[in-house]
Amino acid sequence: MTVNLKKKQISCKPSLLMAGAALFFAQSALAQPLPKASPESVGMSKERLAVLTATMKQEVASNRLPGAVVMVARNGKLVYSEAFGKTGQAGGADMKEDSIFRIYSMTKPLVSTALMMLVEDGKVQLTDPVSKFLPAFKSPQVSVPSIHPVSGAVTFKLVPANSEPTIQDLLRHTSGMAYGELTANTPVKEAYTKAKVFLPSIPFDARGVTPNEMSDGVGKAPLAQQPGTTWEYSLSVDIQGRVVEAVSGKRLNDFMNERMFGPLKMKDTGFHVPPANASRLAQAFDKDPLTGAANVLIDVSKVPGNDSGGAGGVGTAGDYMRYCQAMLNGGSLEGARILSPSTVRLMTADHLGTSINTTTNPGQLLLGTHGYTFGLGFLVRSQDGIAPVHGSAGEFMWAGFAGTFFWAEPKEKLCAVYMTQSPSPLRASYRRLMKNLVSQAIVN
Repeated sequence: MTVNLKKKQISCKPSLLMAGAALFFAQSALAQPLPKASPESVGMSKERLAVLTATMKQEVASNRLPGAVVMVARNGKLVYSEAFGKTGQAGGADMKEDSIFRIYSMTKPLVSTALMMLVEDGKVQLTDPVSKFLPAFKSPQVSVPSIHPVSGAVTFKLVPANSEPTIQDLLRHTSGMAYGELTANTPVKEAYTKAKVFLPSIPFDARGVTPNEMSDGVGKAPLAQQPGTTWEYSLSVDIQGRVVEAVSGKRLNDFMNERMFGPLKMKDTGFHVPPANASRLAQAFDKDPLTGAANVLIDVSKVPGNDSGGAGGVGTAGDYMRYCQAMLNGGSLEGARILSPSTVRLMTADHLGTSINTTTNPGQLLLGTHGYTFGLGFLVRSQDGIAPVHGSAGEFMWAGFAGTFFWAEPKEKLCAVYMTQSPSPLRASYRRLMKNLVSQAIVN
């Protein structure tokens, strides 16, 4: 907050000074994502949270992280909010609590929430085929691999899909789609390259095409799996965004501003960083400290060709904390309701069960651990045990390519947000570390 005072000789009565001070502090409080409280007042230990602080300072000092912002809330109160290191901007600017980050796949839960709003509006049903809203997804084909018994060569043939992907399939990543960056299915990768939703030079950047070009390109591409059979991380959430646009008649960012970002006061969240906020954008190291590979992040300085629901979002730790708390509260925050509690329960329940093939397990992808399943937009913990990381049954979370991570733990009434710009192979390790260091600070 910047206050400019002109040099004037004025007479201030004590009551006016007190009123001005009260206004200043009220405005300062409003700048916080949630009301602040001491850790001890909500059953957490300041001394134990200091372990988190010391660890983060060491990671920055050792040049393993450029900088980070970490926030923790319990019982709806912000008990920890710290910025570490540098933003990576020219001049060596310090990281601040309102620094802006590319959140990549942490855009996904936000967009899944937007789609569920349309389910609540009665305009979409989870059983609807995607083609009801996006005709290019009608009558899909599946690219099926086969291995030559002698040479071991892999070939592919196209077969008709047994069914069309549904809205539920989009939300739980069982649509049959894939990511060009991740799939080994050559025809699928080639189709995504042709559609310009896979750019080998810039990971997870599908922002260059128009919404119609994306829908047509992905819709006409072969699927990598039969719909409804296999969990595979994919472009499904980008297509969710196109469904939101088709149903609402609004650009995705506009719909989300109206129905989510505005009501929740997520003032710095969107799909690009305007020039006025450019100095607040965090950057990665030029090269990854572990591998030495160049770090290439998407350019978020301009309005994109499409609002990429899968990886195109930007925002602050404080904004995401407000979203996390709203979901933990059952869909509302400070009188603004974005979803009903029943819808939040549906989204954070297990939607894979035993019938979905999870050879690639969602928990392994995000945290490098078993013990998790997937809901409608979130990784969901199945039970208190099994997973070799702190947490409890019912917690839900997701993360982003550049290192960002959040989780909500209903049993502990806890929200945590970790923001950095470090697309390193160590991402999963940092996520586990965050969960452990925050959880060990719970003492009551």
